[in-house]
Amino acid sequence: MTFYFTGIRSFPKLWKSNSYLGLSSSNFYLSLFLKDCYGIRNQEKWFSVKTMSAQNTKAMNLLIAKARCFRKLDEGSNKQVSADSSHMFAAGAAKKRSQVNSSSKAPVLPPVKNIIQLPTKPLNSEEWDKLKEEFKEKANFENWIILQMVKSHSSLDVAKSVLAWVATKNNGIVGYDLLVKYLYLCVFHKQTSEIIDVYEIMKARYKRLESGAYTLLMRGLMYTDRWREALLLLEDLKKVMIPSKKNYDDCIQGALFHQDVNVAWNLYQELLSHDIVPMLETLKAFFDFGKDMKDDQYSNKLHNILLYLRNNQLYPGESFAHSIKTWFESIPGEQWKGQFITIQQSGQCLGCGKTVESIHLSSQEYEFLKEKIMRDVIDGGDQYKKTTPQELKRFQNFVKYRPPFDVVVDGLNVAKMFPKARESQVLLNVVSHLAKQNLQVLVLGRKHMLTQNSRWRRVEMEKMQKQASFFFADNISEDDPFLLYATLHSGNHCKFITKDLMRDHKACLPDAKTQRLFFKWQQGHQLAIVSKHPGAKITFQRILSYDTVVQTTGDSWHIPYDDDLVERYSYEVPTKWLCLHRKT
Repeated sequence: MTFYFTGIRSFPKLWKSNSYLGLSSSNFYLSLFLKDCYGIRNQEKWFSVKTMSAQNTKAMNLLIAKARCFRKLDEGSNKQVSADSSHMFAAGAAKKRSQVNSSSKAPVLPPVKNIIQLPTKPLNSEEWDKLKEEFKEKANFENWIILQMVKSHSSLDVAKSVLAWVATKNNGIVGYDLLVKYLYLCVFHKQTSEIIDVYEIMKARYKRLESGAYTLLMRGLMYTDRWREALLLLEDLKKVMIPSKKNYDDCIQGALFHQDVNVAWNLYQELLSHDIVPMLETLKAFFDFGKDMKDDQYSNKLHNILLYLRNNQLYPGESFAHSIKTWFESIPGEQWKGQFITIQQSGQCLGCGKTVESIHLSSQEYEFLKEKIMRDVIDGGDQYKKTTPQELKRFQNFVKYRPPFDVVVDGLNVAKMFPKARESQVLLNVVSHLAKQNLQVLVLGRKHMLTQNSRWRRVEMEKMQKQASFFFADNISEDDPFLLYATLHSGNHCKFITKDLMRDHKACLPDAKTQRLFFKWQQGHQLAIVSKHPGAKITFQRILSYDTVVQTTGDSWHIPYDDDLVERYSYEVPTKWLCLHRKT
């Protein structure tokens, strides 16, 4: 498709900046271009973009150069727990583990790239012709060069000179792809007049646009006097697809910017009705808007947002946490005080002295979760399960006629902690450590472990079998269903040892509530060994005593939040908290 290149202004006025329009999401649009709209994400990966002056013919040439560029195992027991280790699910723990595991490996050098230097000033047609000739191996130089400008956020005037050059060669016609990429730069540089010009051209020529163009136009128009037209674009988009959470974020933040809070709340409810998880920036905007506001209905809606975070185990970032604190403290007449704190291992808040919710499931929660896992993971179609009904039945009978276990060990997982050590010796050290504490131990293994070889010595296996119960599954079977079954069957006191994070099995659970209960149970029952070398004293990472979720008692709120400086994986929980309580 093509557009006639008319109406684009030569001297655009700068879009007045405001706190809502900072295009921190520019990378989103770039990704949208490269993936959703144009299908060219993987093209020209070997280029990075730098700018250069274009004051003379030589300087205009594209220069290509090479560039290098546990707390204890159980309360009241005498088991050893590493005193200086964080818990297994603490934010940043996985990153630290990966760094330790990779420290002995040789560094991987980055791939060699070519550096393309772009002009920083507009070029005329003859100058663009020369550049194209020097880049004649490119089948579509015009699209490629403006894509490089998008990646490097080039000056709008330079990009406009590309469009003018193309229009001169094509009887005033500019292709759709070029125009949308130019629109991206207009939005990035906050050029209101140019955004409106491109919008008018597109509106005149097409009844429907691609999702990328809709997204950019909504983002650009929401902070102009024509912001309600962005809502019309949202309605057009809904005719062909469910808008993205970013589309809703743009429109909600725009409506709040223009003080139309009813439109913003309606869009938020619509977003939730599509089972879309909103962007945290969207939720933050509602708290920012409510500062100094005495409105019980609005306050209740913000409380519901906090409960939404709780029910979906979402955590605000640092900036969002500051917005929540500011809003609470600004409510006229309510005397809230906020502090950024950590929670003691006992679960006591260092700010207000209250104890946060326990990590341990209630008897009702435990029975509910046990039934769900038995049905949905062990008995009912877990696609990750690699065992047979006959073997599972054999295992169930094995467990049935033995007393409840205190610890269930994933034998192979533990044995492989130290790749260079003999596996039977590693496992023997762990089993012996647990047996000395008079614990009922179950070790889950595979039949091949009984075969004498350099990795598995029969004498060590026989010694272990005198200290613990063993169940040997077929070699092709997976241990996890057995581990979950034995741990849950033994009761709420039973712990399990494995490095496996059980994400596949969690994904098999049918709803968010069950998945949250599973993760809560897992955090309170999974032990991780942190010994650094074979033969070292067995120590465990501490198990959390409290639940890391948003929680309230009515006169207090405790909100875990992400530290900006810590990389948290999806299966980890924050270690920083916002404590809010009413002053007395």
